[in-house]
Amino acid sequence: MSAGHPAQVQIVTAPTDGDKGALLETIERYRSVLREISKENEAEKWAQTQHNLGVVLRILGEREGNPSTLQEAVAACRAALEVYTRDQAPIDWAGTQNNLGDALRILGELEGNPSALQEAVAACRAALEVRTRAQAPMDWATTQNNLGSVLQALGELEGNPSTLQEAVAACRAALEVRTRAQAPMDWAKTQNNLGIVLQVLGKLEGNSHTLQEAVAACRAALEVRTRDQAPMEWAATQDNLGAVLGILGELEGNPSTLQEAVAACRAALEVFTCDQTPMDWAITQNNLGAVLGILGELEGDPRTLQESVAAFRAALEVRTRAKAPMDWATTQNNLGSVLEVLGVLEGNPRPLQKAVAACRAALKVYTRDQTPMDWAMTQNNLGAALQVLGKHEGNPRTLQEAFTAYRLALEVFEKSSPAFAEGVKGNLAKAQTALDKLKQAQRGRRRSRRIKMR
Repeated sequence: MSAGHPAQVQIVTAPTDGDKGALLETIERYRSVLREISKENEAEKWAQTQHNLGVVLRILGEREGNPSTLQEAVAACRAALEVYTRDQAPIDWAGTQNNLGDALRILGELEGNPSALQEAVAACRAALEVRTRAQAPMDWATTQNNLGSVLQALGELEGNPSTLQEAVAACRAALEVRTRAQAPMDWAKTQNNLGIVLQVLGKLEGNSHTLQEAVAACRAALEVRTRDQAPMEWAATQDNLGAVLGILGELEGNPSTLQEAVAACRAALEVFTCDQTPMDWAITQNNLGAVLGILGELEGDPRTLQESVAAFRAALEVRTRAKAPMDWATTQNNLGSVLEVLGVLEGNPRPLQKAVAACRAALKVYTRDQTPMDWAMTQNNLGAALQVLGKHEGNPRTLQEAFTAYRLALEVFEKSSPAFAEGVKGNLAKAQTALDKLKQAQRGRRRSRRIKMR
């Protein structure tokens, strides 16, 4: 086994430009090799091929949002590690640990599985035991970048700011080596990832300064990731920029920032198409819907809100519960939130009923144990829809359900996000007031009926 030629270096023909056909051909070529050789007879070649197969399966699985393909990628990397040991082939072992971490991260994000993400963290940290900054600075930076992405996914899933701060530190460590002058595309990739982490952290903490840092990181990435030279990467960063501008615009109540966010998402959709890049297209449709929803609410514009609903419904054509349950739940939650605002604006119970249904659909996937922040956010949105619907219909049972949903959300947010907790406390107080008024009015009506009966 050659320690100087890690399996990672062997991936020279794996296509990364969105060509599914080429990916499938590469996968079949590696599988054909594996049918001809055995671990016992040609251990090094077998391990390299398993590793390479894992990398290409990971690329395909991520592009299609397919957990089965990602599980195959994980299995292939683990097969390679049966041959690559830290003692005998440390460089190959570390490279495979790095790529295993990447596959586990994508799988964990797709499934909302904290165990997979924790395994991914462990794999990246294992790789860093060999890939030191002193001995292999570029490999060290690559794995620091990947570790940052894994910690971001885990921190977002668990609503843990400490984990997100670790993710920021990992990305910034990578940028000490991945400089714009020496490695411009790698620098831009890490700037993009840093922007994502700062976005999640800024949203969780309600911190506009952190969100502005996220915007700056995305814009830095776009200085290198141009549409002409790297269209897919440009589109991905435009989408991320749109998402963070949307959160910042909502926090500051600034329609200009929200309009910039809409423009960024629409720019991404000039490259991402439903036919060629369905998962990326659906992510951007979801983000576009979210930004339009915030803008429509801020401006009181039902037309913008209807555009938001249309974007979410477009996303759900790809983000199905069967193929991408976590993404499906995210978009269902978002759809519910916007339908609630639309129902309030129009004074129409039908969108409110649809909002309740969408939030309840999301809660079929989101659980308090595995996805506490998403579960709590959806409980809050469910409470909002039920509260308005209950007031509109004069139904105390519906208002009581709203009160219960808010209380459940508060139990999570009080532990993990004081900024969100304060908002939910306000919602809870309003729901209680509405419920008390309705009960008081009903008691008055009953007294009135008794008087008339006499």
